[in-house]
Amino acid sequence: MASSPSLHSSQLRRRAASWWQTARAIIREDVRSVLERDPAAYSRAQVVLFYAGLHALWLHRLAHALWQRQRRLLAHAVAYLARWWTGIEIHPAARIGRRVFIDHGMGVVIGETAEVGDDVTLYHGVTLGGVSLARGKRHPTLEQGVVVGAGAKILGAITIGANSRIGANAVVIRDVGPNAVVVGIPGKEVGKGSSSAPDLQHNVLPDVLSERLEVALARIERIEAQLQAQEREQAQLGAASDYVI
Repeated sequence: MASSPSLHSSQLRRRAASWWQTARAIIREDVRSVLERDPAAYSRAQVVLFYAGLHALWLHRLAHALWQRQRRLLAHAVAYLARWWTGIEIHPAARIGRRVFIDHGMGVVIGETAEVGDDVTLYHGVTLGGVSLARGKRHPTLEQGVVVGAGAKILGAITIGANSRIGANAVVIRDVGPNAVVVGIPGKEVGKGSSSAPDLQHNVLPDVLSERLEVALARIERIEAQLQAQEREQAQLGAASDYVI
């Protein structure tokens, strides 16, 4: 027996109500994460209306849902709209976790097979790119709590461990363990960070070159001091031998 129109409409209403409750919860969570991580955010209305990173994420969720339902042309259309509107390019197939914060966001690119975990923070100009023409996994995986500084490039099917901090303009091409601090081109692990709340101080990074130069200069000074001491000893020995003769 065919279902009645009233029963069908009630099912649609229940589904719509369930979807709206889920969407509201996600929106509130996203807005709260921005207020917690950006001191420039002063109200929920400001965040909802004027934060391009949030708009890009919300549109990506729609595009990703369409992609999973094989509506891929429409998914690309939504992603293209998001790119035009926000300056942030996220492939519809990319997997984005909860409470992700894209600060400013202009120039951020997230590739097709990229995976971004919960509580990740990305600053403007970040690229999660691929380095292979082969199909399959070719973009990075960012685990929970990772912070990627402005202009950083993370390339290839590598994994950035939980709560790691990638310095501004670093180029990372190898796996990074959890709680690491990475700087440079190519990126090198130079320390360990916090494993609790997201460490947003991506400007507080070691100056690896200066530190190594200071170590080298200190060694040169020690060698010079040793050579000077040896020269004085030889001079004293020479004077003593002249006196004996």
